[in-house]
Amino acid sequence: MKTLITLLLSTCFVLLSGCNTVKGVGQDLQKAGEKIEGAAKK
Repeated sequence: MKTLITLLLSTCFVLLSGCNTVKGVGQDLQKAGEKIEGAAKK
């Protein structure tokens, strides 16, 4: 479980560091949320 949380946090930091605008942050968070939702449905 710790590994999963660490992986998710690391992914978030990478995505956020790649964004230059607030709109970009929102889009990245939306995509991450969709992936998490998809994984939860499996």
